[in-house]
Amino acid sequence: MAQRIKTGDNVLVISGKDKGKRGTVVRVMPKEGRVVVEGVHVITRHIRQRPGTSQAGLVQQEAPISLSKVMLLDPETQQPGRAAWRFLEDGTKERVVKSGKRS
Repeated sequence: MAQRIKTGDNVLVISGKDKGKRGTVVRVMPKEGRVVVEGVHVITRHIRQRPGTSQAGLVQQEAPISLSKVMLLDPETQQPGRAAWRFLEDGTKERVVKSGKRS
């Protein structure tokens, strides 16, 4: 199955404690069905000081959330929608966002 959300996409969180937040996808884990979104699902980890560790103590970082909890944002209108593909006249394929609104 093709991956619909990619690194660098802007997404909207549609459920959970961070519902309504928008952010950029930092990492995609397709086998687990999860994504890491900048500024969403921030957790606090306790990191032990060791040689080679840049920062020790309490460190805040983004944790992965389920792909089903995020929705792709259209780059032009900033409206959420589903990803789809469209074939151009020259045969190349481009990804577009289909919004739920019908005109």
